[in-house]
Formats: sequence, C-alpha cells, structure tokens
Amino acid sequence: MFQSFEVTSRPEQGPPRLAALRKELQAAALDGFLVPRADAHQGEYVAPRDDRLKWLTGFTGSAGFCAALRDVAGVFIDGRYRTQVKAQVADVYTPVAWPEVSLAEWLRAQLPQGGVIGFDPWLHAAGQIVQLEDALDGSGITLRRTDNLVDRIWEDQPAPPMNPAKVHPIDYAGEAHGDKIARLAEGLRDKGRGAAVITLPDSLCWLLNIRGSDIARNPVVHGFAVLHSAGHVDAFVAPSKLEGLEAHLGAHVTLHAPEAFLEALADLSGPVLVEKATVPVAVWDALGDRIVWGDDPCALPKACKNAAEIEGSVAAHLRDGAALVEVLAWLDAQPAGSVTETQVVTQLETARRRDPALQEISFETIAGTGPNGAIMHYRVTEDTDSTLQDGHLLVLDSGGQYLDGTTDITRTIAIGTPPVEAKEAFTRVLNGLIAMSRLRWPQGLAGRDIEAVGRLPLWMAGQDFDHGLGHGVGAYLSVHEGPQRLSKLSTVPLSEGMILSIEPGYYREGAFGIRLENLAVVRSAPDLPGGDAHRAMLSWETLSFAPIDTRLIVPEMLTQDARDWLNAYHRDVAEKIGPRLSPVAKLWLDAATAPV
Repeated sequence: MFQSFEVTSRPEQGPPRLAALRKELQAAALDGFLVPRADAHQGEYVAPRDDRLKWLTGFTGSAGFCAALRDVAGVFIDGRYRTQVKAQVADVYTPVAWPEVSLAEWLRAQLPQGGVIGFDPWLHAAGQIVQLEDALDGSGITLRRTDNLVDRIWEDQPAPPMNPAKVHPIDYAGEAHGDKIARLAEGLRDKGRGAAVITLPDSLCWLLNIRGSDIARNPVVHGFAVLHSAGHVDAFVAPSKLEGLEAHLGAHVTLHAPEAFLEALADLSGPVLVEKATVPVAVWDALGDRIVWGDDPCALPKACKNAAEIEGSVAAHLRDGAALVEVLAWLDAQPAGSVTETQVVTQLETARRRDPALQEISFETIAGTGPNGAIMHYRVTEDTDSTLQDGHLLVLDSGGQYLDGTTDITRTIAIGTPPVEAKEAFTRVLNGLIAMSRLRWPQGLAGRDIEAVGRLPLWMAGQDFDHGLGHGVGAYLSVHEGPQRLSKLSTVPLSEGMILSIEPGYYREGAFGIRLENLAVVRSAPDLPGGDAHRAMLSWETLSFAPIDTRLIVPEMLTQDARDWLNAYHRDVAEKIGPRLSPVAKLWLDAATAPV
C-alpha cells in the first residue's frame, strides 16, 4: 500500500521510443498514430499495461494524449499539467494547450496536404472519433482503425491485471445487486431498450456490488457487462477474478470470458443502449445500427448515494480527518527546514494505515512545497523530494479508500512565515471555498451553473485556476466519479445524494501553490422564512473535517458571514475530530480551531 517515490519515467526515454514508433508508422503506411491515456474500459485511470502515453513520452498526468506524426509529435495537455509536462517530456515532443487547441485544428496545420491517422479502436470512445471526423471533414485527413502500434514496440509491456474481486457487503452498498439490476432493467423496458452495454469499471462494480484492485488506488475490476431488459446481466470478466463469488452473483448474473464479449454483442437484438462518450469504437463497430445513444444506466444511480453509502462516507471522513490532524499536529512541531515531502507523505499514510477499514490510499498523495505546490498534480519522487523551508506553502492533497467510503481532502499549510501575496491569495481561495459551501441553489442547476461562485473572489483580483472547481466521488469506488462535476463543461443537474469535492486553488509557477478541498454531499435545503415555498432548493452538507490554517488568512479580507462560517466549521472540527485524537494532537487542534 505504501506510496512509492520511485521515478517512473524520464524525458530521455521518449526519443528512442518515438523513433521506433515512427518506423511502425512507415511500415503501416500511416502519417500518424494517436496514443491516448486510456484503456478498453474508458475509465480515467489505467493499469501499467495500458499506460502507453507515459511509456512513450514520459508524461505521467492522468489526462492527455499524443498525436505522433512522422516529423512532429504533439502532447496534448489541459491546464492542470502545463507546468508538469515541461519537466517530463523531451524536446522531440511539442506540448499543445488542449482543449484551447483542438486535435483537428492541430492536425490540419501539420498535414495541410492530408494524410492517414491510425488509432486503436479499443482505446477511443465513439463520441471522440465522430467529433474528430466531423472536424476533419474536407481536410483530406482520414482516420484508420489499426492494431496498437505502441504495443508492437513495447517489448516489456506488463501483463493485464488479474487480481481477485471481492464482495461489497450490503451494509455498505445499501442495496442488493439483484435489486439494482431489476430497477435498471425496468428503466430499459420503459424506454423500449432491449439491453445496455456497460464498459466503465466503476459502473460494473457498483451494479454487481463487487470491488477489486485492477487499477492502483481504485477498487475496480476490469470487465464488460450487458444489462438485459429482462432483468439479467451477462458479465465478461476473467474467470479467475470472480472465483468464489458465484453464490454472491446468483442466478441473475451469467459469467463469460472477456474474449466472448464481441461475439455476444453480435447476438444482441436491438435497440441496445450505449453511451457515446465512453463506449470504445470496437464496440460501436460490433453493434452497428442496433445502437441507441444514451447515458450509462448505472451513472446517475451510482452518483446519487443512498442512506447507507452516505452514512458510511460520513464515518470514513471522521476517521480520515483524525488521521490527517495527527499528521498536521506532528508537522507543526517540526522546525522549518527539517522535513521533506516524502516524510510528510509517509507520515500521513502511516497514520491512515492504523484504521483497519483502510484498503488503499485513494490516489498518490500530493505533497508539494514551495514551487512544487504550483504543479497541480505533483507526485514527489526520489529526484524531486524537497525540504519544507521557511516561507513555503505546502499543498497536501490526499485521501483513503475505506470499506465504508472514499475520502479526498486538501489543505495548504504555512511553513514558517509565508509572504504576504501568498496569504492574500490563500484568503481569496478560502473565500471561494466558503462561498460555495454556504450556497443554496434551485433544483435543476448543473455544475456549470454554480461553479463560478467558488472562483469569484479570485476573479475580482484578476486571478483564476486551470482546473474544475470539483469532481464527483464514489462510495468506496473511484475518487473521480462522473457524471457530476463542478465544471464549466458539466450539464448534469446536481441531485440529492451526490458527493462532490469543492476545491478552489491558485498556482504561481515557480513560487507557490494553494488549494483547499472538502467533500460535500448534496442535500435538500430546508425552506427559509420569506422564501418561495414552491421553489425546491439544494445545499451542501460538508463531509471533510480538518482545520484550515488560520496563519495564512488575512482577516480583514473576510466578511462577517465568511468569518462566521469558518468559526462554525472549526467548532465542528474540534467537536467531531477532537475526541478521536491523541492528547498532543488534541491540544494542537484546540489551538488550530480557535476563532478568527
């Protein structure tokens, strides 16, 4: 379980591998090949076998892709990774600011005479390819399905993960998987759908009440499923993974080898529900005109947590908060210049491991001090490990995978005496967190409708950050869960029971980073005196409890409402977390939660 600090990629690995890939391009009569960070299941996270983007380029971010042409290779990265990519890829690769620059736009510029671009149909969603082909119309550039050219040259490519799955007990799941299947099957029948194809690992695990470890830090199982409107499921999972789970799965689940998946699709009669944004092109090809595009039927039910899942998440967050506070108390006792990033990470994981319900950390802990804090998804390695110096800000973003819930919390911590400009930026970020946490909004609004609330204090100072305000979180599942998001792009209405992060930030390259993050669950908001009785409203219930570093606050930048919220939050932290702490940490927490 312990996080490794091993350097997993270096820029120098890129040039010879790119050269080898270009030989394959020539042999295949292709002008380019697309290398996404994706697997056949189209989840966000990938197993080592599928981490082709990292292997080829050296880039380790969780999103992005490479378009490798014969004389140029673009690495497309969003705003989260524009600092990180500079240090990770060699100069044979060209970082491309995506989505500001689209792949189609870039290809048109690089191939003005046209060309043929190959892609692996298992690694690209149908929606991606349709959109790309539409954007390339008239350019003379065509897309060709091919086997994976990276796999041809990756001689020591790891084997696929074959880890055993386990039952997710009803006490945590809150609903039997047979009842889930029946409920979703009824939904298919109501819409006249004969079946639905499920490719996302977290959807499969949620539906069958199982968990696994095919992806590091994410308790998921690789596999596919077909949910039939008649009320049964065909699951295509390696048999060794589900050995011993037959009794749990029961008569309404039939098991098959993954190799039988495409053949089984050929036998389906339509209409078959498929999600365009996530289904691999290979599945689209197999189903043809029997497809009806729509949402993954598991997505919204999975996102809207039931009472047992919320209760479990509440409990997990209290234990997780206590572990974090023990580490914050320890850290505050260490003189500036005496502790490194890796020591903080190890200390935090050690504290979490004392909880027998902990199964894994929920992602690689981000512990970036000083300039490293400006790298949004920084992962400390043996090469980058830095000492926490006087005047630094430490961005500490971490979480745990517990049997009863998934946590994700970020605190920014003052080391010694921070500069005034950092304190001012911190207070703006805090004001954004508070404003969003206090928000009430009408039912029916999506993430894009409200996320500006968390940015406004920064905007008013001419500042902003290049990541979403928040992401969905699973119930002992993926720490990044769709379809709910606090994002400019999210059109999914927020609904009661959804768990999301609220995480505004600010990053100054080469100087410091700031991020504050709490998880919160969407709740029905009570009526207010004088409010519109007919207008249903929603609000947040905060799940994360750990002190916010008041040494970084400029008090005069807080309104009275913001100050009241912060003091009330800190009273809750002291009340909920204090009894769970060692005496030393309890004394520290009492001081850390004193009113502002």
